[in-house]
Amino acid sequence: MSEPAPIAVSMGEPAGIGPDLILQLYANRAELALPPFIVFGSMAFLAARARRLGLSINFAQTTVAQAAAEFPVALPVAHIDGLVPDKPGDTSPLSGKVVIEAISRAVAETLAGKCRAIVTAPIHKAALYTAGFRYPGHTEFLAALCGNGGPAPRAVMMLAHEGFRVVPLTIHVPLRDVPGLITGRLIRDTAQIVEHDLRTRFGIDEPRIAVTGLNPHAGESGAIGTEENDIIVPAVLDLQNSGMRIDGPFSADTAFHRPNWERYDAVISMYHDQALIPIKTVAFEDAVNVTLGLPIVRTSPDHGTAFDLAGTGNGSWNSMLSAMRLADRLTA
Repeated sequence: MSEPAPIAVSMGEPAGIGPDLILQLYANRAELALPPFIVFGSMAFLAARARRLGLSINFAQTTVAQAAAEFPVALPVAHIDGLVPDKPGDTSPLSGKVVIEAISRAVAETLAGKCRAIVTAPIHKAALYTAGFRYPGHTEFLAALCGNGGPAPRAVMMLAHEGFRVVPLTIHVPLRDVPGLITGRLIRDTAQIVEHDLRTRFGIDEPRIAVTGLNPHAGESGAIGTEENDIIVPAVLDLQNSGMRIDGPFSADTAFHRPNWERYDAVISMYHDQALIPIKTVAFEDAVNVTLGLPIVRTSPDHGTAFDLAGTGNGSWNSMLSAMRLADRLTA
């Protein structure tokens, strides 16, 4: 029987905690029963960071095809040339091109079916801009890569922990801009992507989706804002008429009471903090960022680079572990 395709892991920002977590997870691979994975990045840097952390790890510069066979005895690395300093907390313009190329190659191998999913360690966008990075964020870059020169697929951000799944309709935009960005089309497109991936990726036959309002008390029938009556309600009704099991808009201050959200497979919220505060409150170290709408499975830990913890060995690997396990489960 042939070995399963490995999971692609991009090493992320070298000055951050991502490489630490990858190395720590590999060092505990047997205890954690991890699936085979291959790291895209600088092998010299990864070896230096392992020494800094006091981890005894063998490394194998190898191909994706050989990664699963190497995995039990050595960490498979798809090496990318470039000078990557091992300076925790201190970003370097020298490493940016390696970080960008690591993501690009990991996506290419996954699109080609040689890897079965991609798990991305956190990046630091400001550190990448000097290396030519021109995307608002990690997800937009992944979507462009999946477009392969054509139109980029519409990517949707989901944060998940067990049965609790939240989707922000608008993401990294100023709060003052949110009302103008909410449209019926955006709600419909987002809900359709969420429902599709809940069916095809998560194996939920009849997904149920909740939608929150924008204003306090979901606008209170227009007394505290009109976006609900003018935009959100018509979009929800359209989706219901198309056969989707979707309800709302619900007041966001009660939607995340456990008995309420447990009735649904996902909750679409109007803006970033409205969605992320609830899930980070209950699963700060365990939630996983899942990108929906792409032709590949992509997960990542639900945290940033944590420069203050990089190189110390003191960071929690829980979210990275959850990202690995979810990527494995969604592609099993």
